[in-house]
Amino acid sequence: MRIADMDWRMVEDWTRHDDRCVLPIGSTEQHAGLSLATDAINAERVAIEAAEPLGIPVFPVLSYGLTPYFSDFPGTVTLRLATYAALLRDVLDSLKHAGFRRIMIVNGHGGNQPAALLAQEWMMDNPDARVRFHDWWKAPLTWAAVQRIDPVASHASWMENFPWTRLPDRETIEGKKPMIDTDRMRTMAPFEVRILLEDGNFGGRYQRDDSEMLKIWDAAVAETRALLENW
Repeated sequence: MRIADMDWRMVEDWTRHDDRCVLPIGSTEQHAGLSLATDAINAERVAIEAAEPLGIPVFPVLSYGLTPYFSDFPGTVTLRLATYAALLRDVLDSLKHAGFRRIMIVNGHGGNQPAALLAQEWMMDNPDARVRFHDWWKAPLTWAAVQRIDPVASHASWMENFPWTRLPDRETIEGKKPMIDTDRMRTMAPFEVRILLEDGNFGGRYQRDDSEMLKIWDAAVAETRALLENW
């Protein structure tokens, strides 16, 4: 159940018998020829599809995250670490105040990993609440599905190219790109990262058949739902 489809009374009724909710987090950043909101779109969508049969409330996605390395690509928005930590802490405080005690964070962006440590710190200060941090795309069963299809999978490559992350007015890019040196990239300033990446894809094929992509998606939704259901 999306919070966008609820009012405050419905939330109050929910927390009288269940204390679970879902908070998707993503990013607004370059994804080569895919949507700048790819990480936010996927995190929110997998959260909604996983939680829907269980009736668990899903809050709107936090669409801005930590992505300083892509800041020279127009359209990318990055927060400072201190800003992001303060924002996430305030959100968790608000969710707890509303009656939620089990909060699953469904993360769609690799750069948001500090949020997992923040969640642990928050639980230190809130021992009566629990946060589960879930990287949907690299959870064991989902990542195994990716690897079965193609082990060369990376940022802005085929593994993020779903029907809902494509742009309708952009031509499909065929072929594949050699993998970049990610260790080297981590030592670069943002303007150097843009030169290194060119279009933004880290490497691998740009697109695979949608039937393969939906197998990955189904695995991701099922894996996320199982974590919610068995919590």
